[in-house]
Amino acid sequence: MRYPLLKAMRPKQWLKNVFVLAGLFFDARLLDRVALLRSLGAFIIFCAISSAIYLTNDLADIENDRRHPTKRHRPLASGALPPGVARVTAGLLAIGGLIGALLLNTGLFWIVLVYLGMMTLYNHWLKHMVIIDVLTIAFGFVLRVYAGAIVVQVSRFSPWLYVCTTLLALFIALNRRRHEIILLQQDANNHRAILEEYSIPFLDEMTSLVTATTIAAYSFYTFSAPNLPSNHTMMLTIPFVLYGIFRYLYLIHVRRLGGAPEEVVLGDRPLMISILLWAMTAGLVLYGPW
Repeated sequence: MRYPLLKAMRPKQWLKNVFVLAGLFFDARLLDRVALLRSLGAFIIFCAISSAIYLTNDLADIENDRRHPTKRHRPLASGALPPGVARVTAGLLAIGGLIGALLLNTGLFWIVLVYLGMMTLYNHWLKHMVIIDVLTIAFGFVLRVYAGAIVVQVSRFSPWLYVCTTLLALFIALNRRRHEIILLQQDANNHRAILEEYSIPFLDEMTSLVTATTIAAYSFYTFSAPNLPSNHTMMLTIPFVLYGIFRYLYLIHVRRLGGAPEEVVLGDRPLMISILLWAMTAGLVLYGPW
């Protein structure tokens, strides 16, 4: 990417903020123009806040990143982006995001404020606490979903989706920790001290538990959520979820990928096709004439 500041803001990772649109999609409000614009506004706000957090995190980890085999190419670690520019930009993005949230919805403002505070704690302390680190990441995704639900004032949104979001985020976070240990091998704890508290067998056990629970929770959602069609057609999406999870595990364990989840998803055609087929099928179920 030609522009180091934009690269440091990590636009590829804005894909994570698509969880903000979950309330809009699952409440069958995608065709509601006002709700759509409000959801897109919340999505943009979370992108701004996320980029502010990424810049702040890179400023704090600049020395460790310079010793990392891949992170040393980041704009701040490589010297392509002056730290002063990153600090000013992070501040402007954070302030702008909070103001935008306050103007859009008071509830959204408090959620964004909690998210910003939590991620600040994560970057300084929580990421050094075993298990708490991955739970914090998962809670960040739940806050995104909750923010989207607040903005459009959902009425048909099932609580099961909060459970599924938590488990899916844990699944991704645990597999990322596994990838970091394998990538850095014996030098892992010098780059991220918390990796010393994890081991491959421990992470694999937790991943197995989370994988099974994720599939069970989503399956329960498809036939028990009161907002879904009574003919249980949402169960038709289960095979795509199964394939997507198994494909992701294949990419982690066999292909040795998993450093950045957005790169794994966008870089693997079968996984992308599975996600698109799931979205199309779920859309037909939620927005169909039944």
